[in-house]
Amino acid sequence: MRKLLVLGFVGLLAQLIDGSLGMAYGVTSSTLLLAAGVAPAAASAAVHFSEIGTSLVSGFSHHKLGNVDWRTVSILAIPGFGGAFVGATFLASLDGDTAKPWVAGILLALGIYVIWRFLVLGGRRPTFKSRPSAKMLAPMGVVGGALDAIGGGGWGPVGTTTLLSSGRLEPRKVVGSIDTSEFVVAVGGSLGFILALGSQGIMWSYAAALLVGGVIAAPIAAWLVKKLAARVLGVAAGGLIVLTNSKTIVESFGASGTTVVAVAIVVGVLWIAGIVWAVKQERLSRELAAMTDEQSLTPA
Repeated sequence: MRKLLVLGFVGLLAQLIDGSLGMAYGVTSSTLLLAAGVAPAAASAAVHFSEIGTSLVSGFSHHKLGNVDWRTVSILAIPGFGGAFVGATFLASLDGDTAKPWVAGILLALGIYVIWRFLVLGGRRPTFKSRPSAKMLAPMGVVGGALDAIGGGGWGPVGTTTLLSSGRLEPRKVVGSIDTSEFVVAVGGSLGFILALGSQGIMWSYAAALLVGGVIAAPIAAWLVKKLAARVLGVAAGGLIVLTNSKTIVESFGASGTTVVAVAIVVGVLWIAGIVWAVKQERLSRELAAMTDEQSLTPA
């Protein structure tokens, strides 16, 4: 019962992050399930089944707040479904012990990517051009869907980061569109897992706990997308992902307990330093924005 309550909280926290940033629900949830000893395919399956409900509520909430570009969603959905289905089938065919360090490596890379996006780029807002083309969205959907199923997360890091960097949609519509299209991706991944693993291979109680927490958080996150400092939350989420998966990878190489602790301390210190830096940068950018507003209001 205690584990289910913890998973419910994980689902709530992960959806708050995902609904606000357009990424990290699957990566965060899968990372913590792997750390708890759940096999990669079972972890990703539980996350995808929970995402069917969380992404549905999140998408509806974003739609009501005007955060969705439905053209983008319609182009992304089918390629994302296909990629997730194939990725789920592939992951289910791998041995759990063999797959775990590889999946942890994918999650680690995604975590670093999240940090890079929100720390190095500093959450800069793009200048908006024409809307994203189908030639760009379709391949992105296939890759993002496949990576999402294999790594337990990846739809958001691939989709949100690509669309933000392209400068073709305003940030709130990037987040809303990626979260809304994730419903179809979650269905594709779930079908692939249930066909490959069978219903007995799905940890339904884990999926339900993640679902409950995520559904509670989804409407709040859709509202917070306009309020939160994206760079701080992004660095915090990415750091958690890197910390947990670096531990898994080091352990898979047979490192001693002392080495594992040393790696965790180094990563932890860098994580805290990154959060502190992100907070300082956020304060600086807000002060500069306030000064610019004051100067624009001062008569010449």
